[in-house]
Amino acid sequence: MKIKKNIAVSENGFLFDPNSGESYSLNKTGQLIVKLISEGKTESEIIEVVKEKYEVETTSLQRYLDDFIMMLQQMNLLEKEED
Repeated sequence: MKIKKNIAVSENGFLFDPNSGESYSLNKTGQLIVKLISEGKTESEIIEVVKEKYEVETTSLQRYLDDFIMMLQQMNLLEKEED
């Protein structure tokens, strides 16, 4: 999973899609997840980092991460996965 190359990500938690002209604001957790995705981390690595930083239980975090990734896909911000 990768953030599309043309998506601008600011340090303040804003994403900008130049193709659609849409911009999105992320909370601190979303910022961390997008940063980790941009670094090429796997889903399990992301879960470990976020779990350690925010001390949340794995099941809740997994649901949040699944929803967040689905939202990024629906907004067309992630590269398409190759089969």
